[in-house]
Amino acid sequence: MKPANSQSDHPLVCIVGPTSSGKSSLAVRIAARMKGEIVNCDSMQMIRELEIGTAKPGTGERASVPHHLFDVISLADVYSAGSYMEDGRRVCRDIRARGAVPIVTGGTGLYLRALLHGIFAGPARSEEIRRRLKRIAEGKGLPYLHRWLARKDPEAAARIMKRDRVRLIRALEVHLAAGRPMSEMLGGEKPISGFLVIKIGLNPARDLLYRRINLKVEQMFASGLLEETRRLLEAGYDESCKGFQALGYRYAIQVIRGSMDEDRALELARRDTRRYAKRQMTWFRKEEGISWIPDFGDSENAYKEAVKIIDESLVR
Repeated sequence: MKPANSQSDHPLVCIVGPTSSGKSSLAVRIAARMKGEIVNCDSMQMIRELEIGTAKPGTGERASVPHHLFDVISLADVYSAGSYMEDGRRVCRDIRARGAVPIVTGGTGLYLRALLHGIFAGPARSEEIRRRLKRIAEGKGLPYLHRWLARKDPEAAARIMKRDRVRLIRALEVHLAAGRPMSEMLGGEKPISGFLVIKIGLNPARDLLYRRINLKVEQMFASGLLEETRRLLEAGYDESCKGFQALGYRYAIQVIRGSMDEDRALELARRDTRRYAKRQMTWFRKEEGISWIPDFGDSENAYKEAVKIIDESLVR
């Protein structure tokens, strides 16, 4: 690796892709080669109580190179993309100060966007407004919220799909809290500075990816997902906690409550995880500057291609 000539030359490597594509495996190999340290960019892997259903790196991987932003929040905590931007940038700066290379990896596209491009400085989260909007959504449906947003903020409504519950509620929350449209407040984002950002994406063949996803979900259930979920519920965590919306846990809760059998839960978890992988790729394809590798991250070919991409980026 070519040494950085200035702070702005210091590399920051991002490894992205859909779930089960082998991001962690590739990140660890690249980190070992570059004196790198892993920075988690997966919202569910930040939650300390969730293990089986989040596919966190194993103890061997974590012991081989330093890992950051894993197990740092509780299942009951409220944590936003803005919080991740602050924490992620702080960790990346600390890694740079040690002369090491941040290797950011994970599948939460919103967190990556916040880290690299910033997030608009809108009003703080209001639980009272959110509860009101959620009640309206439950009573009148998401299309009603979309029509409401279209009247108050047509520009934001044009960007948000009618069934995107999270973004609809946030856009209306901003409007109600600030008294003006969210679209008027956009544009003040501050991108990350002081780094040469190198983005690598994994895009293995879809049929092979889906096989891995199905196997991964089956292993989650076989490894005790139901038992882990039951322990957390018995410990007092409410099933409305955001972390329980992670793929697999929502169905585990239904099995525990007796509203679904385990075979059906497994089938739906496989299906939804495949759909999630598709949504991840749709998101990451909108991120400019990603060099795509059509393979799994644990393959030798992916490692060689990633090394080539990084080396070429550092000599430009």
